[in-house]
Amino acid sequence: MSNQHDLSENKRYAVEVEGVSHHYGKTEAVNNVSLRIERGKTISLIGPDGVGKSTLLSLIAGVKILQQGSIKVLGNDVAIRREREDNAFKVAFMPQGLGKNLYPTLSIKENIEFHANLYGLSRHEREAKIERLLKATALDPFPDRQAAKLSGGMKQKLSLCCALINDPDLLILDEPTTGVDPLSRRQFWDLVDELQAESEGMTVIVSTAYIEEAERFEYLLAMNAGKLLAADSTKNVLKNTNSKTLEEAYVKLLPERDYYFDFDNIPPFEADPDAPLAIKADNLTKKFGDFTAVDNVSFEIPRGEIFGFLGSNGCGKSTTMKMLTGLLEPSSGKAELLGKATDANDINTRMRVGYMSQSFSLYEELTVRANLDLHAKLYQLSTQDAVAAVEDSLEKFKIKDYEDELPSSLSLGLRQRLQLAAACLHKPEVLILDEPTSGVDPSARDMFWDYLINLSRNDKITIFVSTHFMNEAGWCDRISFMHQGKVLAQDKPQALVEAQNAENLEEAFIAYLEEAENHDKAHESPELTNEKPQLNSPHTHQERAKQRSRPINNILAFAVRENKELLRDPVRLLFVLLGPVVLVFFSALGITFDVRNINFAVYDQDQSQISQELITQLSSSPYFNQRMVLHNDEEFEHIIQTGKIRLVVEIPPDFGLDLIQQRQPELSFYVDGSMPFTGENIKSYLIGIMSGYSQNLAQEMGHSTSPTAQLQTRFVYNQSFNSIVSIAPGMMMMSMMLIPAMMTALGVVREREIGSIVNLYGSPATVMQFLIGKQIPYIMMALLSFFILLLISILILQVPITGSFSALFFGAFCIAWAATSLGLLVSCFATSQVAAIFGSAILTMIPSLNFSGMLTPVSSLEGANVWIAHLFPSAWFQSIIIGSFSKGLSWPDFMNYYLILAAFAISYLLLASSFLKKQEK
Repeated sequence: MSNQHDLSENKRYAVEVEGVSHHYGKTEAVNNVSLRIERGKTISLIGPDGVGKSTLLSLIAGVKILQQGSIKVLGNDVAIRREREDNAFKVAFMPQGLGKNLYPTLSIKENIEFHANLYGLSRHEREAKIERLLKATALDPFPDRQAAKLSGGMKQKLSLCCALINDPDLLILDEPTTGVDPLSRRQFWDLVDELQAESEGMTVIVSTAYIEEAERFEYLLAMNAGKLLAADSTKNVLKNTNSKTLEEAYVKLLPERDYYFDFDNIPPFEADPDAPLAIKADNLTKKFGDFTAVDNVSFEIPRGEIFGFLGSNGCGKSTTMKMLTGLLEPSSGKAELLGKATDANDINTRMRVGYMSQSFSLYEELTVRANLDLHAKLYQLSTQDAVAAVEDSLEKFKIKDYEDELPSSLSLGLRQRLQLAAACLHKPEVLILDEPTSGVDPSARDMFWDYLINLSRNDKITIFVSTHFMNEAGWCDRISFMHQGKVLAQDKPQALVEAQNAENLEEAFIAYLEEAENHDKAHESPELTNEKPQLNSPHTHQERAKQRSRPINNILAFAVRENKELLRDPVRLLFVLLGPVVLVFFSALGITFDVRNINFAVYDQDQSQISQELITQLSSSPYFNQRMVLHNDEEFEHIIQTGKIRLVVEIPPDFGLDLIQQRQPELSFYVDGSMPFTGENIKSYLIGIMSGYSQNLAQEMGHSTSPTAQLQTRFVYNQSFNSIVSIAPGMMMMSMMLIPAMMTALGVVREREIGSIVNLYGSPATVMQFLIGKQIPYIMMALLSFFILLLISILILQVPITGSFSALFFGAFCIAWAATSLGLLVSCFATSQVAAIFGSAILTMIPSLNFSGMLTPVSSLEGANVWIAHLFPSAWFQSIIIGSFSKGLSWPDFMNYYLILAAFAISYLLLASSFLKKQEK
């Protein structure tokens, strides 16, 4: 009976959370949360930024490591790896942020195809499902449009398509509509409702920053400071708190109700007809290349008015504000601030303006008071005025108790109050605020707006504020609806509502959007017919789970996607293909240890026929070239220091006479030894030339020159002793080690930065499959680049291959495999793309240059240098490439090297897969 009871409980609840806590260092994100969510329900999770919503959803989705407590999802324990992997086919997680699970360079269809391939859909099933989802989301007219070119609403619809591709039983959406215009938000939620109605038994959990959106869901979870404030039906929460709206209910649920302002009785604004305008924009336009961010925007704002700018993310609000403050130069049109044309160099006007950016723009290293002190100095307040202004701001904005705290330790609401205090410190006449309350809890937002209203009504400060919260827009004296860079309408909030015969401001905004973009047809979601494949079909998850026995599917999914991204990124593609070409070509031509046309100078103090014959002997050789004649000791010292001359020949006085009289006169050769290898070659050539000169001179003087033994040097390889025969293959080795490692090192860290790494966390794919899939395109590109290098070496540099071409090419595959594996390992530790690039470059360049045998034979290394040489792949491939180019070696000679390079590649991959976790901390 007990087992049957447990089984029925598992089937009843989609999510069971018991005593869950989660910490980020000393910060407690989730504090002892327990809850149960029944299957087939829709649940909203509300609360401002930073209260733990995303952390809780990530724990339920299994993309974060569970630190404390227990979570069961669809009957599976997320702490157990096997059960968590089973959930990967049943749970869909859409992360916070516009298109975080999308790839910008892939098209709409390609993004969905990638997710479909991860879940093992057959071709027929994949195409049918994609067609169904595109029609349901009204994205079917443009399946080939890149994700980067989509609006915010379209990105979220595409993200939803990707999340629904595996027919989930549990759909988790983390703030899917933040920053999206109201029309797109309404369409999105209508779509979710219809899809859930069609998908029998699908549970939907949604977190939202717009508390009013939560009213459409059956159940409500409210969080604050990592704790649950409420977990009940939405109706019960409203009833128990005696509230008309969820925002009012949420404020009442807060353990400490800091503040509440009665916005129904805001003092009306009365403009002074004799006062000049505070802000004026006349056909203001800003273009970035072909993209028009702001298109012919015009408005007039009188002094003391609160003017609201309402629109979604990316509609041009911030760009307009920056043009008004002089931070951006308009492409066309005019902007006036306090009666003067905006000018970035007009310091006097800027001193009369306060600006608060969308993100926190004060100094994290300074305390609250220190930030205000610095701001006072920047605005050139006198010492006495600065002290008074700082004290007044600390008291007025109620941050006196936090004056010695760092901004990082403050809540988001306090940080925003600090920014507002800094912006108002110098008593500006105009205050420009760019989304100042984004992510702030309702109580803190009420306090913030109370400050703004007092500043407007009491201090007559003009306030230009942007927002995407409808209730805030209703508190403004006038508002302007903005969309895609254009102003749709501007008037008093109530006038705009009445003009569209709407129930509220949001409905009015939607009506204006529909008029502007002709969204009437797009708003009507396509009818869901029984002829289309259903979202959930019997045995779908069980059949998909069997695909885990075919890891090649997941590897190919990642490889195909990475290859498409690489081919569509011209910068990375050129670097992968042309980087090695440039490196090898110019290095092979520019780096040489050959002794050819070495410039030398002569300090001839003898001026005899014999001394002239000696100089002629040197000049006539192909190795030396006389550039100048020295006349005194001062010239001698100077010419050596300049580096223009590599050799100075000093012939002493009476050299010819002493030679005839067989007194064995001495010659002095001064060789520039700053480059030891070249200096040693110059010395060797001098010995050879002087030996020949001595023999000829002895014969002329009638002396016997027959030696008892004659030594002739003959090189086994590279008989011409040309540096390029060694340098060109050596630089090819370096390029095959350096470039693939650097480009692959961007792989993991780049996905982590843009957020698409969540596709690994929430998918059935393993870390090893992910790494191999990302690695394959770079190996292919490295081999293509190596083939180009071979053609350049043979046809242009005239360095032929004397050994087996196929054996060399297989060696190139082995080094590319090892280098890309090393790049992936570096990427697992790097925190940014810059760190990944520099880390991989340093880690590969130094061993390849100094310990590979390219400059110094490995056999001549000693001590730790020998270990360094053998513990990096470059030395082993150097033996392969030199053997192929110079020694005529083939497959049997390289087998041990192949095995060692393969061992490097496998070891690096295993290390990378162990350090890259399938879950976030």
